[in-house]
Amino acid sequence: MEKYKELFAFDEKQNKVIIGTDEAGRGSGVGAVFAAAVCFTNKNNDLVEKLVYLNDSKKVSKKHRDELYEIIKSETVNSVVYAGVEEIERINILKASLGAMRQAVENVRKNIECEELIVLVDGNRQIPQLIYPQRFIIKGDGTSASIAAASILAKVERDRYMLKLDEEFPQYGWANNMGYLTKDHMSAIDKYGVSPYHRSSYLQKHFAKQEQLNLF
Repeated sequence: MEKYKELFAFDEKQNKVIIGTDEAGRGSGVGAVFAAAVCFTNKNNDLVEKLVYLNDSKKVSKKHRDELYEIIKSETVNSVVYAGVEEIERINILKASLGAMRQAVENVRKNIECEELIVLVDGNRQIPQLIYPQRFIIKGDGTSASIAAASILAKVERDRYMLKLDEEFPQYGWANNMGYLTKDHMSAIDKYGVSPYHRSSYLQKHFAKQEQLNLF
């Protein structure tokens, strides 16, 4: 069975209305973390066939992600929410990510009618303070169509956000590394210092190591 059909088959086995949720940017050292939630309220064969490239967003080309993004945005009930750097630094990235996922799910829930609902969460944790039944799925973005769709929305919107930040601070190469702490990115930090968009907690070990080296 083709991958996109496997994803939809998994969702159909749940026998409930599904809201899938995922995040993008949790491991990045820069900027907001984005979370999305998606519900296929009007799924039909034509829509499924349009989503032939649907998969974990990291395994989909940029061209196909952009195409999928437009279809998912227009033909599902969906929400994308972000938690900014201040919030990430204040409560930590895990809580910020799960909080954004919870808000995205709640936004979607307000716009659908159903009796039996389950929230499918990508990862290895449930969302705290969510009143709806939920199930976490490790590698859910490669298992569930609803989670995969959420992963597409979250990644595309975060990538576009990072491109805008790159225009403001081109010296860090964010258009290429999307804020992840690559070797070149770390070298740029050492050369130019940190920007207002860097997550300082992600850099503590690096700067502590640099201080130790400077002692010799």
